[in-house]
Amino acid sequence: MPDVTPFAARYDRVRNWLRAHPLALDGALAVAALICMVAGSFADPNGPHGPTFGTRTPDARSAVLILVAACALVFRRREPMGVLLVTGAVSVVELVAGDPAAPVAMSAVIALYTVASRTDRPTTWRVGLLTMTVLTAAAMAFGSSPWYTQENLGIFAWTGMAAAAGDAVRSRRAFVDAIRERAERAERTREEEAGRRVAEERLRIARDLHDVVAHHIALVNVQAGVAAHVMDKRPDQAKEALAHVREASRSALNELRATVGLLRQSGDPEAPTAPAPGLAVLDELVTTFRQAGLPVEVARADDGDPPPAAVDLAAYRIIQEALTNVRKHAGKDAKAEVSVVRVGSTLEVTVIDNGPADAAGPSDGGGHGLLGMRERVTALGGTLTAGPRYGGGFRVQAILPLKVRAARAGEDR
Repeated sequence: MPDVTPFAARYDRVRNWLRAHPLALDGALAVAALICMVAGSFADPNGPHGPTFGTRTPDARSAVLILVAACALVFRRREPMGVLLVTGAVSVVELVAGDPAAPVAMSAVIALYTVASRTDRPTTWRVGLLTMTVLTAAAMAFGSSPWYTQENLGIFAWTGMAAAAGDAVRSRRAFVDAIRERAERAERTREEEAGRRVAEERLRIARDLHDVVAHHIALVNVQAGVAAHVMDKRPDQAKEALAHVREASRSALNELRATVGLLRQSGDPEAPTAPAPGLAVLDELVTTFRQAGLPVEVARADDGDPPPAAVDLAAYRIIQEALTNVRKHAGKDAKAEVSVVRVGSTLEVTVIDNGPADAAGPSDGGGHGLLGMRERVTALGGTLTAGPRYGGGFRVQAILPLKVRAARAGEDR
């Protein structure tokens, strides 16, 4: 099967160039109309055996009118009404004086199409009917042939079709613009809604964590103060206070675990929840996925000083989440590849799979997993890209800076 990509690329380049240079397109159209009108002026529609070509020669008046009409078409976009007036006038002159008339009315048909495609429908109806009436009446009244000849009816038909075609093009252009505007507005609304929901979810999580921690930490603080105060004189009371501290801290940990557990995706397999968060135990994490039936290959080139704790944790979590998505979305026969490479002052973490193109993973920006990875990388000042691969599969790449500000590092520990 021939490759149509180069042809399509050339076509797009030509189309974009013509859109950027409309005067050149109008000039080419004017030249084409000039050639057609000149060729038609050599045809005699009233030959003995029907229309014949080359049996007559246009006079100087017809040649001048043809040239004027063609030159006017160059400016059809800038002044559509003015061009229609000029082409209509020279067409009427030719229809009145020519016998038989040269096809100068072709320029008026093109000008009428331009007016119809660039104005509203009422204007198209008024101008179209006026043009049809004037040109058809001139042809019927001043021509040497009977009024019902096909040449006269052809003028009526061509002007009507030009007005209808221009109106249809205008309607379609307006329809496409409306669809594009609605799509852009829907995209903006979707992004705004997603941002609003993320902000609301962050506020809710912050309130939950505050409610969970505040009471227990305050209780721990009070009981620890009591224990320190009575430690020497009343050790039994100090021991009781420390027991309260232990119980309050246990309750706080349990409630924190329950709150954070709500943020996990339901249905995640047990394998990717390995406890050690860092690249030092990446082999253990990969082993858990292999045991779960996902072949994983690892390539590492991150020798040197260990990355900051926040970067180490983020890299581990990104690999964990990306492999989880491969396990869930890429199919049972999928394979994954993980690479961790130190490039200058950044750490590049990439996870790819060879799943089918229609089931490689969630689309870029969709799903809680990708959203969590993106926010984790953004908090460190890095970048995350995720999307389908050419030929099938999915690709997740995170570029993490190795120099993380203390405030950010503290937030992610």
